[in-house]
Amino acid sequence: MEFLPPLSEVYPFLLALVAAGMVAGFLAGLFGIGGGAVLVPVFYQVLTALGFDEAYRMHLAVGTSLAIIVPTSIQSFRKHYARGAVDLDLLRSFVFAVPFGVICASIVTAWISGAGLRVIFAVIALVIALRLLLARENWKLAGDIPRGPTRMVIGWLIGFFSTFMGIGGGVMNNTFMTLYGRPMHQAVATSSGTGILISIPGMIGYILAGWGIADMPPFTLGYVNLLAFAIIIPITIFVAPIGVRFAHVLSKRQLEVAFGSFLILVSIRFFATLL
Repeated sequence: MEFLPPLSEVYPFLLALVAAGMVAGFLAGLFGIGGGAVLVPVFYQVLTALGFDEAYRMHLAVGTSLAIIVPTSIQSFRKHYARGAVDLDLLRSFVFAVPFGVICASIVTAWISGAGLRVIFAVIALVIALRLLLARENWKLAGDIPRGPTRMVIGWLIGFFSTFMGIGGGVMNNTFMTLYGRPMHQAVATSSGTGILISIPGMIGYILAGWGIADMPPFTLGYVNLLAFAIIIPITIFVAPIGVRFAHVLSKRQLEVAFGSFLILVSIRFFATLL
């Protein structure tokens, strides 16, 4: 953090952040994903283009994404809650399980490589995308969401893997709820709430995991870039309500196809970075 990049490098970085914020905010409202599935690959490519160390690029992309998801998820949740679409009972049962999964993932983050994080991101995104694109009405595990220990374990898994991906849990919670017969619109709305449970402890965990690492980009705290945080947050908060309106206009199948297609593109892009 001893240097500032030349202005010729700062301007493209700022433009990329503005574009990412607009897309991420829209997708946060549309899919309840917090925008992380967009922000992480964009940040990674920007950091690569600016020549920052490969050892921490993915960690910084994920950590910054989680920080930005905090206000985005809150804004998205408020809009969905106002429409009465959120399953508050499920969210209450996740209050401890999801953050505990986040804490466990944050501990592992300090030891996993950037390539490892990219593999996790790409594989999970691909699996969920295929499930959405090939979905059939009879693809259900049961008529309703399980209770007790099973629900707690699922909440832990959602928090654990979402933290590695820098997402707000919508990717996994949408799949979980629809497999148990819940409407896609309710799954999207409830996922905005899991984003709050994941992003706040996740942001803190990535700050601690990256604390004291040398030669990080300017304005970086742990694995969170404060410049990106400051620029993208107001953009995502402004754009998220637009995505919410679209989410309540589209049909269930349209949401599934759009979400699945988006995840396929993200997965392919991350697999390409491993070559």
